[in-house]
Amino acid sequence: MVARDAAERRLIAGIAGNESWARTVDRAARTAPARAAALDRFERQVDPAITEPAARAQAAEHLRRAYFARLALKSAQARRAKKAKPPKPPKGRRDNGRPTNGTAA
Repeated sequence: MVARDAAERRLIAGIAGNESWARTVDRAARTAPARAAALDRFERQVDPAITEPAARAQAAEHLRRAYFARLALKSAQARRAKKAKPPKPPKGRRDNGRPTNGTAA
């Protein structure tokens, strides 16, 4: 399939992704490398002075929790800010609901 534009590429990619997941028997095994890489990220951020493996694992877990708590905070702030903004009128319409091009609705 050759895509003509970005929207078609997205559709083709979505089809391929769905077909790929349909053929996946062990989803956990397929995603294990990505999960391991995500956890390794926090392990690398642990202070090098902490050498005991159990203490490093605990520190990495706290870094992981802090990361996701920070994401939750940003998400809540964004939702709050979006809710505080007045809604925009629909495109191409005045506040009275008539089209801006002068034609009847």
